[in-house]
Order: sequence, then C-alpha cells, then structure tokens
Amino acid sequence: MQIIKNKEELQKFLKKLRKRMPSYRGIDEKVRKILNDISKKGDKAVIKYTKLFDKHELPLKIQPQEIEANAKKVSKDIINALKFAKERIKKFHEHQLEQSWQYEEKDIVLGQIIRPIERIGAYVPGGKASYPSTVLMNVIPAQVAGVKEIAVCVPTPQGAINPVVCVALHLLDIKEVYRIGGAQAIGAMAYGTETVKKVDKIVGPGNIYVATAKKIVFGEVDIDMIAGPSEILIIADRTAHANFIAADMLSQAEHDEMACSILITTQEELVEEVKKEIKKQLQLLPKSEIANRALKNYGAIIIVKSLKEAAEIANIIAPEHLEVMAENPEKLIPFLKNAGAIFLGHYSTEPIGDYVAGPNHTLPTSGTAKFFSPLGVYDFLKRSSLIKVKQKGFNTLAPYVEKLATIEGLQAHANTVKVRKSSI
Repeated sequence: MQIIKNKEELQKFLKKLRKRMPSYRGIDEKVRKILNDISKKGDKAVIKYTKLFDKHELPLKIQPQEIEANAKKVSKDIINALKFAKERIKKFHEHQLEQSWQYEEKDIVLGQIIRPIERIGAYVPGGKASYPSTVLMNVIPAQVAGVKEIAVCVPTPQGAINPVVCVALHLLDIKEVYRIGGAQAIGAMAYGTETVKKVDKIVGPGNIYVATAKKIVFGEVDIDMIAGPSEILIIADRTAHANFIAADMLSQAEHDEMACSILITTQEELVEEVKKEIKKQLQLLPKSEIANRALKNYGAIIIVKSLKEAAEIANIIAPEHLEVMAENPEKLIPFLKNAGAIFLGHYSTEPIGDYVAGPNHTLPTSGTAKFFSPLGVYDFLKRSSLIKVKQKGFNTLAPYVEKLATIEGLQAHANTVKVRKSSI
C-alpha cells in the first residue's frame, strides 16, 4: 500500500487510477461475435453459448415453481434479512418518484409527462458468487417506477440457480427469469430471441464481458452504466478508529485485485495504526490473497493538512463510496461534490449501504460520479414534453419562429407558421 505525502506522489497515483479501467481490447471482438450470433440466430446461439460457458442444456426460462422450490431451501433468518432489506430499499426509492407537471401562460400550455419504461431487463451476476442484494437493488426501483414487464437473467453454472437469489426473486414476485449469463444474456435482452422478448433498458453489474456487451448494445437499448471495479475512499480526522478504517478498506479490497481502497487523513500517526490493523484483519479473511493484492495495486494512504484539502482530492477521484470518519462529518458536505454515495460518521460503514440502509448500491465507479448518479427510480422513467398553443398564443410566438427558421435556412419550418397566419 502506497503512502503519499506530497503532490508529485499524488499525481502519479491519480494517473495510475485513471488507467485502472480494464482493457476492452480482444474482449470487444469476442463479445461482438457473440452479440452478432444472437441477433441473427436467436435461441440457437444463446443455447450454444450457455452450453459452452455454463455447461448445461436446460430450458432457458426458469419456471416460477422452480424458483419457489429453491427459495424454500433457505433458512428463515436469511429470508427475514432479505425481507428487511426489501422494505427499506422500497421505502427509500418511493421518495424518488416524479410527477407529471404543466403550467399555463396566455393561451399556451406547457408541461412534462412522466411515464415508466414499458419493459426492462435486469442482469444478476451468478458465476463466482451470487448476489440476492443485486436482485433487490435493480428490480425494486423499476417496480416503484411502475415498469410493467421485468425480465431477469442470471447465469447458472451446471444449471443450478442459487436458492438465496430465488428468495429475492420470489419476494419481488418476478416470474420472468432466464438461466442465461454473460454477453449472451445481454444480447438476448437487447435483440430479443424466440424465448426472450426484447427489452427497452438493461440494468445490473457483471464481469468485463457483460460490461463490454452493455457498452456495445447501448443505442439498441438503454443501459444504466458501465460498472468498473469497486472502490472506497475514507476521509479521517483525529477521532477516527484505525480498526474501523482497516475493516472498511478491506471490505472493498476483497472484491477483486482491481478494487481500490484509499484513506485520506490529517493524522500522520494513523498511518502505522491502520497498516497494523489491515495486517491483523487480513489474516482472518477467506479472500485475504485477493484483498492483499488489491491493496498493493490500488491501496493508498494520503496525508493532508486539512479536511478541506481531503475533500478536494476526493472530488478529483470521484469515488464510488466515500466515507467521512470525522468529528463533525456534516460540515464537509458542502465541499464533497463527486461521489456515488456518501457515508457520514464512524458507524456508517459502507456495507450497510450495500444491503439494508435503503439507497441503491448500484453506483458510478472509476471517476464517473462526476457525471453519473446512483441507480434509482428516475432511471426507469421517461419524459415527454407537452406543448399546447391556442390561436392567440400562436400569434405571440409565430413571428419569432419565422425569424429564427429563416436565419437557419429552414424555409419549410418558417412556412408552417406562414400558412397558419394566412388562414387567420
């Protein structure tokens, strides 16, 4: 893990972070081939790639009875935890609902109509691990928005679907589920096949093949974002606890070797304390090798003179998760401009946001928090402008339309008002 004490070292580290996004070279070509096959051959191609990558030839669609039967295998305490998370996530996202609106000028009515997207597809990773929380975070906002049709794709290696994922699907009453993973799942949802009806938008994280496929099909359908490796940035003052900081840095480092864990602190004495705690806690982690490699690759402790300087650096990095472990964390909010989610105080640990706090855990990564937002209800809504002009309102607006259209050399545009003026 790198210790950064001056601007030169900081600039080198920031440059390293900018190059952190995985390369799409080589993968892009493979993914385009898969997508092209699916767009032309539909189910036949999906079945071929499912057999190749997930090693099974089971029917693509998972019937509700299978989901329900698998869900019954799960212990009551896990089911209760998912129910608890579901209710909190739903409550938070209900606050994001938007309403149609309009206002009236003299003989002119203007407004905006808010409607849900008709049909969406959610991708739930299921290769190395399974993520029931991803089901909740991707589906609940769509349901709150009023999306009528929700299809879920989840990879099932050897044909087996994770029972806890089945609990999440059952709790949300999702009946359209497909045992398709990887780029082939994105292709099936984007182009449609004999079994999978085309969607209007695809959401959900995945590996580099899934991310590349989403990037390619954007335009054919909408997507939420291109998710990069996980990241956490912690701002800490003299009141911070070294064991809390170490635990939270490791919570992201265990994701994969590309994960990024950064501490920015005003307290130089914290450096050794945090390093000792990380070493101690690493020994207890099943994924200690992955976490250790991530910290070596993209772990850093940055020493600054003030919390305001810490905020400035945080804004440059624009992290996925930003924790503020300080005496008065709220005072720093006006200075924190770029972050997917902001966690205030010593007990607002990032995994609480991952699972049960309520806000969405699908967040912008790799600096994209400068212009992207967390997944939310607004991602499943579309807006139409409303324009109604009565005759008197037309008389007010027409001269300006004619003038501007003529300046731009669009005579047919200008003519639309001329023909109406001549009929009045």
